[in-house]
Amino acid sequence: MAEAGSIATTVAWWGFGLGLIFGFFANKTNFCTMGAVSDVVNIGDWGRMRAWFLAMAIAMIGTNILSYNETIDLAKTIYTTQRLPWLAHLVGGMIFGVGMTLASGCGNKTLVRVGGGNLKAVIVFIYMAYAARLTMGGVFAPFKGVLQHPAVTVQFEKSQTLPFLLGGMFGMEPHTAELVFALVIGGILLAFSLLNRDFWASKDNFIGGLVVGVIVVAGWYVTGKIGFAEDPDTLKVVVLGTNSQLAESMSFIAPSAYTVDFWAMWTDSATVITWGIATVFGVGIGSFFYAGMTNAFRWEHFISSQDMFRHIIGAVLMGFGGITAMGCTIGQGVTGLSTLSVGSFITLAGIIAGSAVFMKYEYWKMMQEA
Repeated sequence: MAEAGSIATTVAWWGFGLGLIFGFFANKTNFCTMGAVSDVVNIGDWGRMRAWFLAMAIAMIGTNILSYNETIDLAKTIYTTQRLPWLAHLVGGMIFGVGMTLASGCGNKTLVRVGGGNLKAVIVFIYMAYAARLTMGGVFAPFKGVLQHPAVTVQFEKSQTLPFLLGGMFGMEPHTAELVFALVIGGILLAFSLLNRDFWASKDNFIGGLVVGVIVVAGWYVTGKIGFAEDPDTLKVVVLGTNSQLAESMSFIAPSAYTVDFWAMWTDSATVITWGIATVFGVGIGSFFYAGMTNAFRWEHFISSQDMFRHIIGAVLMGFGGITAMGCTIGQGVTGLSTLSVGSFITLAGIIAGSAVFMKYEYWKMMQEA
C-alpha cells in the first residue's frame, strides 16, 4: 500500500511540476488556441495557429515513439477505446468552441489568466468546473447521454485510432502503423509550421508550441510509465495517481471539475491530489510566477453586467462541451490527437468550426447594428 501511495504521489508531483512549466511558458508566449482561431478568422494571421500545430506535431511524434518502444501502452487511454461517439465529439466540440469564444479563452487560457490576476477568469473557472461536474453525473448528464447514445456511436473491433483502422490498407501491423502515421501526419504539421517565414517573426510562437508539445509527451511518460503499477486493492495493473486509472496527459476540463471536488471534500482523508488536479494548480501557479517576475500581474474585472453574463454562459458551455467531447483544445487538440484517435480529430474540427462560425456571426451582428 505504501509503495502504491508513493507512486501516486510521485505522479501528482510530476503533474504539478509540468503544470508549472506549462503555465509559465503559456503566459510568456501568449499561447492561446482561441486566439489562434481568432487571428486566422479576423486578420488572417496564422502565427499562433502554427504554434498550436507545432505542439500537435511534437506531441504526436514523441508519444508514438514512446508507444513504439513499448515505453507506454496507448491502448490504456480514454482516447483509444473501441467506442466512438462521433456525434458527442462533433457537437460537444462545437459547443466548446462557442463557449471559449464567449469566455475569452479555453480551459488552459483561463488558468493562465487566473494566475495573471484576471478576476473574470476566476469566475469563468468556477462556472466551467461546476458545469463540467454537472455534466459528468449531474443534471446536465442526460443531455450528454443523448449525444453519446448507441444509435450515434460506432463500435470498432479493436480501437478507433487511425493506425488500427487504416494500417491494414498499407500492409502494416498496428504497432508499426502508429509510428508511420505519426511521422507522416506530424511531419506535415511540422513542415506547415516551421517552413513558413512569417512564423519566425515571433520566436514566442516556436517556444510556446515546442514547450506544450514536449510537456504532453512528458505527461504520457509520467502516467504511462512511472504510474503504471499494481493496485493493492484490486490487484489489477492500472495507472496510479490519475482519476481514470488510465494513462493521461495535459487536459483541463475534467481536471477542473475534480479540483472543485477536491476543495469540497478537503477534510475527507480519502481525498487525494491526482495528476489532473495537480496540473490545474501547476498551470495557475506557473502563470502567477511569470506574471510576478515580469511585473505583468494585473487585477482585471468585468466592465459590465453583460460582459459578466457573456463569460458565465461561455464557461458553462465549455464545461458541458468539454466533458461531452472528452476534452478541450489541449485535452483533445494536442493530447488526444497525439494518440491518433479519430474522436480527437472530430473534436478538434468541431472546436475550430464552432469558434470560427460564432466569431463570424458576432462580426455580422456587429455590422448589422452599426
